[in-house]
Amino acid sequence: MTTNSTVGFIGLGAMGLAMAKVLVRQGFDVRGYDLNPQSLRAFGEAGGRVAESAQAAAQGADVLYLMVVNAAQVQDVLFGAGSAVTDLPQGAVVIVGSTIMPADARAISTRLHALGYDMIDAPVSGGVVRATDGTLTIMASGSTAAFEKAAQVLDAVSANLFNLGQEVGQGSTVKVINQLLCGVHIAAAAEAIGLGVRAGVDSATLYEVIRKSAGNSWMFENRVPHMLENDYSPLSAVDIFVKDLGIVLDTGHENRFPLPLAAAAHQVFMMASAAGLGREDDAAVVKIYEQLTGIDVTSSQFKAP
Repeated sequence: MTTNSTVGFIGLGAMGLAMAKVLVRQGFDVRGYDLNPQSLRAFGEAGGRVAESAQAAAQGADVLYLMVVNAAQVQDVLFGAGSAVTDLPQGAVVIVGSTIMPADARAISTRLHALGYDMIDAPVSGGVVRATDGTLTIMASGSTAAFEKAAQVLDAVSANLFNLGQEVGQGSTVKVINQLLCGVHIAAAAEAIGLGVRAGVDSATLYEVIRKSAGNSWMFENRVPHMLENDYSPLSAVDIFVKDLGIVLDTGHENRFPLPLAAAAHQVFMMASAAGLGREDDAAVVKIYEQLTGIDVTSSQFKAP
């Protein structure tokens, strides 16, 4: 496959738009679609070709890349109201980058295969910053033939591409484990900063100490600055983790595996969503502790590293 090939890209949210822009910069002919007119306008301004529908995005595509919210949207885009497969050329590969249940990934792949299409189950990690830089981690599974056709597209948007084998669903399974850790780490970071402030420690000082200590995590180091700056512009929203940790718990239920930490973290995000914070950045879970205890974790002394 060459960069002269056509990519249909459906789902131009924060992550999808950043990824689609990278593909445009890399020289791919990208036709993008989203329900949000502002996203379409931003994509067009970046040099992408704006499609008027999911079907139009799929027309002539060698690879159809989906970065929508959940499995229901994937199904709707492909087989429902979007009807993207109606105009998708035979031999095209569908890449599903959404975080979905492994069982849903397998079911969607089976349905696509019956229509003559290969699918790569390829959830991502790295957030908007790494999506913008084209340095995502991708956890992918699918047939060898599908990987060969889509290799350059996947390489263009990632720094770490893991081929997890030919069984669709393995990519989603690994993403479930990743999201378990991410959700628990964010909830724990909020709890830790909240406790420190309640006990009289300056939040900026606490951040600097933990950042250089064994208790640090990537999520602590990345999300706590949002809390200290009182900046909850959504890079990854609270409601995303309500969904993702729900998938984690469903996966545990399927496998009869207890998940007490994931369940506790899920409840923290549920509390934040119920408090009206669902569309704020996921670091806003700390506001639950602020509201319960009357603290304020914001620090005028904080300087971003």
